[in-house]
This record gives sequence, C-alpha cells and structure tokens, in this order.
Amino acid sequence: MSLLDTITSPQDLKELSTKDLPALATEIREFLIHSVSKTGGHIAPSLGVVELTLALHYLFDSPKDKFIWDVGHQAYTHKIITGRKEQFFTLRQYNGISGFPHITESPHDALTVGHASTSISASLGMAFARDLRKETHNIVSVIGDGAMTGGLAYEGLNNLGHSNTNMIVILNDNEMSIAPNVGGMSTYLTKIITDKRYTRLKSNIWNTLDQIPASLGKKLQHLGHSIDDNLKKAFTPGKLFEDMGIKYLGPIDGHNFEELFHVLTYARDENKGPLLIHTLTKKGKGYEPAEINATKFHGIGSFDIESGEVRKESSQKTPSWSSIFGSTLLEIARKDARVLAITAAMPNGTGLETFEKELPQQLIDVGIAEQHGATFSAGLALAGQKPVFALYSSFLQRAFDQIIHDIALEKLNVVFAIDRAGLVGADGPTHHGAFDLSYLTTIPNCTILTPSSAEDLKDMLYSALYEIEGPVFIRYPRGTTPAAPPAYAPQGKKEFLPQQVKTLPGAKVLLLPVGDFLPTACAVQEKLHSAGILSDVTSLRCVKPLPHDRLYSLFSAYDTVITLENNSLINGAGAQLLQVLQQGAHRGALSHVPKLLSYGYPDRFIDQGTQEELLQELGLAPDPLTEKIIQDIRA
Repeated sequence: MSLLDTITSPQDLKELSTKDLPALATEIREFLIHSVSKTGGHIAPSLGVVELTLALHYLFDSPKDKFIWDVGHQAYTHKIITGRKEQFFTLRQYNGISGFPHITESPHDALTVGHASTSISASLGMAFARDLRKETHNIVSVIGDGAMTGGLAYEGLNNLGHSNTNMIVILNDNEMSIAPNVGGMSTYLTKIITDKRYTRLKSNIWNTLDQIPASLGKKLQHLGHSIDDNLKKAFTPGKLFEDMGIKYLGPIDGHNFEELFHVLTYARDENKGPLLIHTLTKKGKGYEPAEINATKFHGIGSFDIESGEVRKESSQKTPSWSSIFGSTLLEIARKDARVLAITAAMPNGTGLETFEKELPQQLIDVGIAEQHGATFSAGLALAGQKPVFALYSSFLQRAFDQIIHDIALEKLNVVFAIDRAGLVGADGPTHHGAFDLSYLTTIPNCTILTPSSAEDLKDMLYSALYEIEGPVFIRYPRGTTPAAPPAYAPQGKKEFLPQQVKTLPGAKVLLLPVGDFLPTACAVQEKLHSAGILSDVTSLRCVKPLPHDRLYSLFSAYDTVITLENNSLINGAGAQLLQVLQQGAHRGALSHVPKLLSYGYPDRFIDQGTQEELLQELGLAPDPLTEKIIQDIRA
C-alpha cells in the first residue's frame, strides 16, 4: 500500500514520520498528474505547493485552524489530504467536486474562492471574530505573488498591520516576481529571528534598556532599531511589510520540509501579531512540461502525460470568439498606434498572445487589478488614446464603480471586450458570466453590443473605436464562432439594429435571441415548425440603447415575442425589452400588443459542468427549451 492510500484526513497525515513526507509529496504529484491529465484543471499551481500544504496540515489542526487559499488554484493537495482523493476523478465535472475550495464541500474549506486577492481580508475578518470570542485557533492565508498584484491584498495588509491581530500570511512566490532568493544571509537572519533563545534575548535586551536613564536608553533603542531596519532593508525584501506593521520572515525554500517546519512551528507556537512568511516555490514542480511552460499548465484541459499536449476532443472548424477579437484588434492597431490593448494578467486567455508578440508597445498588462485597469483606461482615453480592455465577464464585476465613476460619468470612449459571457463550464459559479447585462444596462452613456457572428464582432470592434461615443461593452461567450470567413474586413456600422435572420410565411411568433444565442433560436424555430408553430428569428445585437420605434413596429407584427439570453433574467435583455413593450403599449405606439416570454438564467448561482450539460439542466438547450416554449404559448 502506498503512503497516499493511508491518508483520508489530516489526522492520518500526522501519524506519519516526517521522514515519510518527501516520499508522500512524490506520490501526490504522481497522483495529481495522472488525475488532472484526464479531467483538466489548474495543475501547475498545485504541483508547486505540495510540500507547503503537507507542512501546514502536519503542524496545524484543520478544520479548527483555518486555511484560506487565495484564488484556490493551488488547493488540490489540500483537497486530497482532507478526504477527497477518491472523488478526484470528478474534479470540475458536472455534479463533481469543485476546482476551488468551497465551504459547502468540506469543513476544511474555510472560504469559497475563485477570484484573486480576497484571502487576506477574509482571514483578517475571521481573526477579528476569533479574538472577539476569546478563541485561540490559527488563521493562515496562502496567497501567491500573482494575487499580490491586486489592490485588495494591500488593503487587507494595511488593515492587518494596524490591527496587531495574530494572523499568518504565507506569500507563495512561484515566479520570484516580488524578490529573488537572496541566499544565505536571509536564511541566516530568518533562523535567528525564529530561534526561541533569540526571541528571549531580544526581549531581555529591550527590558534592560528600559532601566537605563531615559535619555541614554532612548538613544540606544533608536540605534538598535536603526541597525535592525537597515539590515532588513539591505538583505531581505520584507521592509515593505515590516513598515506596514507585519513581521516578515523569508524568503525560505517552499520545497524544503526542514525550513518549512522550522518557520511554521515558530509561527504556530511563538509568534504574536501579524506575520508574513515568504516562501519560494517552483510552479509545476515535478512535471517537466509544466515546469518548462507553467503558463500553459496553469489551467489546462485533459492532456497526454508523455508529451504534455492537450487532447483535442473534436476538430475546431471555426475560430474562437477570443481569437477573432484578438486578430481584429491587431489588424486595427497595426494602422493606428493610439489603439492600446489592456489586459489584467490574461493576454493568452483573452486572445491577445499574437498582439503581444507583434505590438508589445501597444499592450499593457496591469496585473490582476481590474479596478485599476478600468481607471487606467479612463486616463488613457482622456489623453487621446483608444484603450480596449479585454477581460472575462466574471472579473469585470470587480470594476463596477470605476466604470460608473471614472468612465461612464465622463462619457469616455473606453472599449470593454467582455470574454466568457454566459456559461464557462468547469470553473463553475465564480467564473460564469451571468450578470454583466443586468448591471451594465443600469449605467447611463453606455452602449452594449452582443455579436451573433464573427462578422458582427469585427464590425462592432471597429465601430466601438471610431463611431460610437462613450464606453462600449462588447460581450461574447467562451467557445467557437458560428462562422468566420477569414477574408472579412471590419466595417463601421455605428448602429446594430435587430437583424432578421430566418422567416416563415404566416409566422405569429418572434424568436429574439441575444447575440450568440442565435444558433439555438434557429434550432428551436425548426422544432416549433415540426410542432405546427410558425416563427421568425431576428437577432438582437444591441441591448443598449434599444431602438424603441424599430421594436414597436417589430412587436406589432406578432402575437408572441420570445427573448433568449445567456444572462440572468433579472434585469437582463428580456427585462429591458419588457419595459419597451410596456412603454409602447402605454403610449399607444403598438398596433398590437404581443405576449412577451423571456428565457435565460434563473435567480441562483449555476454550478460547474460542460456548457451542454448546464444548458440542458437549465432548460435552455433546444429540446427542453422548445417544450417549455410550446407549453407557455399554449398556456
């Protein structure tokens, strides 16, 4: 029996000798590589923190002690140790375990996560609550250097440093982006600082200085502090944290059990107040393809272990929405140096990898900092540039106030390319783009465009940059476009009116799909026809502003209007169209008032699964959707 087979809980781990831990780490890496190669997932981050995770669970007492994993990409070993190994084949699958920590999945998951930079603030809240209840358990936040590019992390650190609260922050530095390993001096200082004898000696020295006459004692204390500060500034990168009121230890080797045990034991037993431990780790450690290309293996689909190549489930006949966006923006930017691509640490995920290689001077990566990215784009627009901020729908939520206060209020021409609108699949509720229409439609001065084809996306991007005033939001889903003729050049159209797609003589039902829901609407039209219901299909490509007069004329021709959207029904496109219908009826602008039926996402968080599985569950796949429409029409 392998060591890993004996582990079903943190208590089982504690039964092992510390000498067994390196072998266990190797087994866990082998298990992760084998398992994630089938399911896909965030393997490189998790391979990098195996030793750190084992050390934490060996020395601390979860779930009494709380581990808060920032973002959660690195939590796979944590899941294995806490009894979820046998479920790992369901990772990120429909009805399976989440790819992130989730409080409903295990008592060992102290916080549901998926977005960056939240762990320190949440941990500090837990620590304050613990102190108010006179409890003594440990609170440990594990945050990567990437998440430290987000401003929320520093807001949490600032509060922590002034709180004098007993809390541990582990900075998992897997890219050395904050500081390189400064070698023996830093290790030596860390060992001295964490040595019990040193702690007592330091306390005795300061107590002795307190007994010296005030004027001389203060001078000696000032000299001692000055020497201490300058040594840390010269030899360690932790001066920033020390100045914030947080004790800093490190950097230490995050793959060395001896170093980890030494520092974490001190943190558990001796330290008082805020403490930051800086660990250096190798992203993708133990799997050569992931070590060589950590970006590729940060989040990956199923792959071949030997080659490291992603398995292709089916031939991709058309380009992805992301690639159409990226190639079109590159085409425009080649001719106009004012056009700048902005990304929040995701050039590859948003289709900008080729842009970055060809026009690096026109691409700005602001880090995992969507709030900053939005206001940064506002500054660019005010200075005469043409910023295009490409980000995922779920991450756009983080910049809501900046969109209102810094962009829309001033009617600045900032273009937002909203990728992953709608259901994203395996990453689940923290990543579905289910709400952008609901909140963006409330903001004045904005234009919201929803392309139904690659040609639409090209035209919309061009018009957003050169023909439409104010902020423009272009939203499109994960996946491939319905069609993409490669020779199609972007054209300015300024207005994107409802576009008639398929009509049937005598139709009294109108299917009005929003953007990429067009193929579903066409499939539903055929099924309705088979059931004896004639319908027309018109694509809604602009959700704001809506062309009221055009819609009044359109609505008047039908008995039933059906809206389909990949967004929450609450304040979504259907709700906007209902307002138009009500206003038209009130004003007498419609010759005939139809029934309006809207279909979209329900008022709940949607779980993980493939897009097809989730659409089936929600009743938005063609077959169940057609059945529901027939019932509602005949009701």
